[in-house]
Amino acid sequence: MHEKNYSAGDLWSGLALAALGAYITATAWQWEFLGVDGPGPGFFPLAYGIAMLALSVGMVAANAVRKSDPGAGTIAWRETGRALGVWLALVTCIALFKPLGFVIGFGLLCFFVVAVMYRRPLALAALVALACSAGFYALFPFALGVALPVGVFGF
Repeated sequence: MHEKNYSAGDLWSGLALAALGAYITATAWQWEFLGVDGPGPGFFPLAYGIAMLALSVGMVAANAVRKSDPGAGTIAWRETGRALGVWLALVTCIALFKPLGFVIGFGLLCFFVVAVMYRRPLALAALVALACSAGFYALFPFALGVALPVGVFGF
């Protein structure tokens, strides 16, 4: 069984997230939670503020009761590089929304994550990218009537 190693970074990020969760909760508490027509503007911010606060407190508590481990503060550079790679892919995807549109930009992100990050076959990555993009295209513009960013290809 793999034991989770915590570090000072977990403590400080947990405290920062707890502060952010508390701020979101306190701010959303002032907004209407449920209105006549259903959930009000405070419904979702209050829910994720409470969830963020609870999970970050759990992270801080887990860090406080951890067993001391001499290697707990070491940085796993390979995993860090992979995480930063996904963030860079996400930023690139967002930058591609205007010229290529949401469907193609999101499809490229899905393809990258499946093919590069999960190291799956290219055909499977293409199938997942196509299915995810088609799903978003069917859900938002058609089912919900919400326009997605459109690129030079018209979708």
